[in-house]
Amino acid sequence: MQIIDGKQVAEQIKQEIAAEVQQIIARGGKRPHLAGVLVGHDGGSESYMSSKVKACEQCGFKSSLLRYEEDVTEQQLLDTITKLNRDDDVDGFIVQLPLPRHINEQRIIEAIDYRKDVDGFHPINVGRLSIGLPCFRSATPAGIIMLLERYGIDTRGKHCVVIGRSNIVGKPVASLLMQKSNPGNCTVTVCHSATPNIAEHTRQADILIAALGKPGFVTADMVRDGAVVIDVGTTRVPDATRKSGWRLCGDVDYEHVAPRCSYITPVPGGVGPMTIVSLMHNTLLAATHQIYQ
Repeated sequence: MQIIDGKQVAEQIKQEIAAEVQQIIARGGKRPHLAGVLVGHDGGSESYMSSKVKACEQCGFKSSLLRYEEDVTEQQLLDTITKLNRDDDVDGFIVQLPLPRHINEQRIIEAIDYRKDVDGFHPINVGRLSIGLPCFRSATPAGIIMLLERYGIDTRGKHCVVIGRSNIVGKPVASLLMQKSNPGNCTVTVCHSATPNIAEHTRQADILIAALGKPGFVTADMVRDGAVVIDVGTTRVPDATRKSGWRLCGDVDYEHVAPRCSYITPVPGGVGPMTIVSLMHNTLLAATHQIYQ
């Protein structure tokens, strides 16, 4: 069993991005600029945005953060997005989700210029991804693909089972893994809340991706010997032994599942760091116009 160290891979990629940024600056180019919009004071969102700002510093990017209270109106956010769309210095930007209930998230996502949509959520990027055209890939699925590639995990002809059908992870990672590419060329099964006997499907998986947000859902009896297990779950669960009073828990019962695997991602330190570095990679692509001219 080998642990897939997402933290280490993410650090390597950030160093590679930083080196490329230095070359851009040396040629007289513009420093890539990532902007973020944060609404409210959700602990998880605050932490995630802080990590993004730190990653920008490590990559040599310029970053800016626009903050709003939870009572911000939808129109105020739309006006902010319009300004960011028109700001030539901003190469890419994100609106941190989730948003307060009185705001239509889909309307916000669709208002973002798809050429600056480094989160990869705009319907144009989602559509292009689904048919294999160049686009900004949703960060977490892109990070998973990077891990499989960096660890040299063979995916061609393998059976991949994805648990979860979210627009952010489940659907796009399934789409990426069935593409004619490497990593890719998988036979993909997507399981979800309406799938009966999920364990019957997961036991057939050469590659199992758990992305449903239920701590410890995947147990040892659901995994075949030698499987590659990618745990996307990051749920905060109470833990009185921690100073914070909580710890991150994945969707996989790591202690009991790990011995059966050929490769497995831990939580934390697996997919999480790759999500952030994928966002950095998308920002570099936006700044250098490698996707959209």
